[in-house]
Amino acid sequence: MAKQASSPENSVPLPVAQKRGDDKPTAAPRFAPRGVPVITGINRVGLTALYMKEVRRFLKVQTQTIWAPAVTTLLFLVIFTVALGREGRMVLGVPFASFVAPGLIMMGMMQNAFANSSFSLLSGKMQGTIIDLLMPPLSSGELMAGIIMAAVTRAIGVGLAVALAMLLWPGVSLHIVEPWAVLWFGLMGSVMLALVGLATSVWAEKFDHNAAITNFVIAPLSLLSGTFYVIDNLASAFQAVSRANPFFYVISGFRYGFLGESDIGAGTAVLWAAVGIGLFNVVLGIAVYALLRSGWKLKN
Repeated sequence: MAKQASSPENSVPLPVAQKRGDDKPTAAPRFAPRGVPVITGINRVGLTALYMKEVRRFLKVQTQTIWAPAVTTLLFLVIFTVALGREGRMVLGVPFASFVAPGLIMMGMMQNAFANSSFSLLSGKMQGTIIDLLMPPLSSGELMAGIIMAAVTRAIGVGLAVALAMLLWPGVSLHIVEPWAVLWFGLMGSVMLALVGLATSVWAEKFDHNAAITNFVIAPLSLLSGTFYVIDNLASAFQAVSRANPFFYVISGFRYGFLGESDIGAGTAVLWAAVGIGLFNVVLGIAVYALLRSGWKLKN
């Protein structure tokens, strides 16, 4: 059988850019040169997606992550009020229950901010899904910001739930005297523990490491921060140790917002404590950012 002569149209395929019904060539799609970023500035879509992912993660089990801490903190209030607040005991000019309530709210906020951020990267490393956080086009700063904002959101939710539960206990007054102190120290305390939790999540290789930081660092610093007592009742050496504890300034400053009094000192001392906590968080944030950027224990 004779071979059919092939025409140029049959033998030479047209470029993809020319395969159109109107026979008019179209411009080939242009891509950015290799190494040139496509997304400039802040990746708002990716940052919002990461934040919503983290928030939905703890909201799916809100009975455990929001309401259970409220019940636990309320039990602390009941036990210490019954044990130490009998016979109308007054501390800083208010009943003992009103004195201890703001500290318990702040303690619950900080502990849950730590719990949320410390689980984010560690769960990915344990489950083998860490690539889902490292592969998307998110910078180290955007990754840190999404996790920290979600942890602060959980802390605020826990704080509101704890405050609501404490209002059910007779003798507790949560009247706000200095709103700026409540907002500032509440936010700074949550951010501080969220940063510590994120650093722990990077360092930890298993859940036991995370639990060790919680049990041997976070819990002792929380309980020895003046939540249940005024440090003026301590010996001089123990007062110096308490003043070296950043948790003490967060809880006392937060309490100042409700009572107008604190064991830090007068209003000027509280203002300096607010500045100090802010600067401490800046330094801590820079350190955690450098840790994330290095990829230590994440990209090896």
